[in-house]
Amino acid sequence: MPTSSASTTDSAKPSAGGGVQSLERAFDLLERMADAGGEVGLSELSATSGLPLPTIHRLMRTLVACGYVRQQPNRRYALGPRLIRLGESASRLLGTWARPYLARLVEETGETANMALLDGDEIVYVAQVPSKHSMRMFTEVGRRVLPHSTGVGKALLASSPDDEVRALLSRTGMPAATEKTITTPEGFLAALEEVRQLGYAVDDNEQEIGVRCLAVPVPKSPTAAAISISGPAGRVTEAATEKIVPVLQQIALELSQALASSGA
Repeated sequence: MPTSSASTTDSAKPSAGGGVQSLERAFDLLERMADAGGEVGLSELSATSGLPLPTIHRLMRTLVACGYVRQQPNRRYALGPRLIRLGESASRLLGTWARPYLARLVEETGETANMALLDGDEIVYVAQVPSKHSMRMFTEVGRRVLPHSTGVGKALLASSPDDEVRALLSRTGMPAATEKTITTPEGFLAALEEVRQLGYAVDDNEQEIGVRCLAVPVPKSPTAAAISISGPAGRVTEAATEKIVPVLQQIALELSQALASSGA
C-alpha cells in the first residue's frame, strides 16, 4: 500500500524522545487520572494536559475498549480494573529489583532490611532481606499493616498534606499494637513533622515491643515506596541510628536512580 505524509496519523507520529506519541499521551492521561484520585472528566484532562478535547476523547475511547479505563454513569472516566493486574505484577517486580539494595543494607548495617509500598490506606511489604544475626526480625512479604504504627508508614506519609493524613486515619482508625503506639491524629501529625525535620522515620517499639525500625522514603519512586531496617532495640540504639541513617538515605537514593534509569 502506498504511503504518504497525509496518511500519517497521530498514533504513528514519533515523539520527541523517539517513541510513539499517542502511547506517551495515553500513559500521561492515565497518570493524570491517578494523580486526580482515579476519576476525572474530559475537560479536566484537557485543562491539565493541554491536549485538545477530540484527541483526549479518541485516546480515552481506546483505553476504555482495552479495559484500562471505564466510563462512569455520570460520564466521567475512572481507572479500569485491568490496571490492577499490571500494578500487582509491577509491585512484585519492584521488590525483586530492590533486593540487591536491601542486601547491601543488611551487609552495611547488620540488620534486617525491608521495602514497603503505600497501597490504598495500608502499608504492604514487598521485599525483605533478613539479618545474619541469630536474633533478627521477620516481616512476611505481602503482609499488610496500618501506617500509624510503622516507620515505613511515617516515611511514606510525611510528604502528604495534613488533611489527607487525617482523612486516611479516620478511615483506618488508630488501634494500639503496643502501649507505645501513637493513637491520636495530633500525635501522628507531630511525628510526621519530626520525620520532615530529621529526614528519617522511627518506629520505637510501636509495632512490636523490643523492636526498633528506621525508615526513609525512596525519592522519586514510580510509586510511593520506603526502605527500612529493623532490629532489637538493644542493637538499634540512638548511637547506631546516627550511623545507620546515612546508609539508609544513600541506598534509597541509589535505588531511586536505578529505578529511573531502568524506566521502571
